[in-house]
Amino acid sequence: MVKLLSDFVKGERGTIVKVNGEGAIRRRLFDMGVTPGATVLLKKKAPLGDPIEITIRGYELTLRKAEAACVEIEQE
Repeated sequence: MVKLLSDFVKGERGTIVKVNGEGAIRRRLFDMGVTPGATVLLKKKAPLGDPIEITIRGYELTLRKAEAACVEIEQE
């Protein structure tokens, strides 16, 4: 099942299928290692859902909810 990273709950894991978005946001995500094929684990989510903390490629990364909404993930 494919869902957006922003819709994940704590502890969910999946593999990135597609990175949407345009220009600077898309480039920023790619620069941080958020690329198709990478495995993602949602570690923490703020009470209002922004920001979120994920583990990707062996390091912790914090993303805004708008950035996370650009990432489509195949849930494991």
